[in-house]
Amino acid sequence: MIDHRIQVLRVVAARGTVTAAAQALNYTPSAVSHQLRALARDLDVTLLEPAGRGIRLTGAAQVLLRRADELSARWEEIRAELAEVEQEASGTLRLCGFSTAAAALLPRTASTVRQAFPRCTVRIIEADPEDCFDLLLTERADLAVAVTTSSLPPSADPRFEQRPLLDDPLDLLVHEGHHLAGRPSIALSEAADDEWILDRPGRPHHGLVLAACAQAGFTPSVAHEAAEWQTGAALVGAGLGVSLIPRLARLPDGYRIVRVPLRGDPTPSRHVLTAMRRGSHGQPTIAAALQALEEIAGEPRPGWG
Repeated sequence: MIDHRIQVLRVVAARGTVTAAAQALNYTPSAVSHQLRALARDLDVTLLEPAGRGIRLTGAAQVLLRRADELSARWEEIRAELAEVEQEASGTLRLCGFSTAAAALLPRTASTVRQAFPRCTVRIIEADPEDCFDLLLTERADLAVAVTTSSLPPSADPRFEQRPLLDDPLDLLVHEGHHLAGRPSIALSEAADDEWILDRPGRPHHGLVLAACAQAGFTPSVAHEAAEWQTGAALVGAGLGVSLIPRLARLPDGYRIVRVPLRGDPTPSRHVLTAMRRGSHGQPTIAAALQALEEIAGEPRPGWG
């Protein structure tokens, strides 16, 4: 097994500060510092140096991190080989994903894995995309479903294996009495003069909608902000504006709303991926979950009118 203190160093490198790493690990900053000092003492090297008000990783730390990435991937492969000789997988599989995936994809995936491996416990953790990678790195999750954003680790990051899963188109959500409600599809520019309901600034969906509207040639007039799909649907249902909603998002009945598919080239969509620690894809429960996710992603998802 890999020394846990090396994992702590990996998180410090990823988060940039001891305090941020402590938050990701659910440790105190003093506990993180203590583990890193002990690791440095055992290796007889310096791992961290002061840099202004922060810290800087030394050359020795950079070498250790590069080798740790290799060790981690190899350890995950060993775990997969060990699992193959067991008659039946057990233990816990931890799935994490953003809110829409946690509702639309992960419950069915968990059920499939539990049917295939009755002795296995499956946990689902709802988390923002960036937090999903922290959960993977700290081994509090084994498989993540995330929306691609500029803040995620690059696809070539040696710590993770990332695979495209599906494209999730955005539909225009309008009040049932809206003049676009009866259309089979529309160009996004046709909603340029409407008042809009957007996610909060700084959130990934907010940026995605602004980029889509800019590509369609307009800047939306923002009337309201809503972080949850249900809140946005309630505002649309009250006739307070229009919104863009992912096709995967499921809304409760009772709202006077209509989804209108968008047409154009390209139509705005979210790109959804799976991620896991590099080398872990061969572990039976992770492989089963990946297969289940890919099958669900391949199912037809017609637009709503």
